[in-house]
Amino acid sequence: MSKDQPTIGKTIRKYRQDKEMSQEALARAANLSLPTIVKIESGETPNPSIDTVKKLAAALSVSIDELLK
Repeated sequence: MSKDQPTIGKTIRKYRQDKEMSQEALARAANLSLPTIVKIESGETPNPSIDTVKKLAAALSVSIDELLK
């Protein structure tokens, strides 16, 4: 994957920031832990489970496809 290609973590961060949500608020809304959000956005967890992606998509009010673009 090239450096200019967005990762799921960068995409999640973009949607979260567009909604003016903190990482903590997203974690609560998605019923996930704060460290999980931090690891996904930082790229430490580059391939979160589909269940996690579903929760994040719902919390951000976007489709799963939008997060996986």
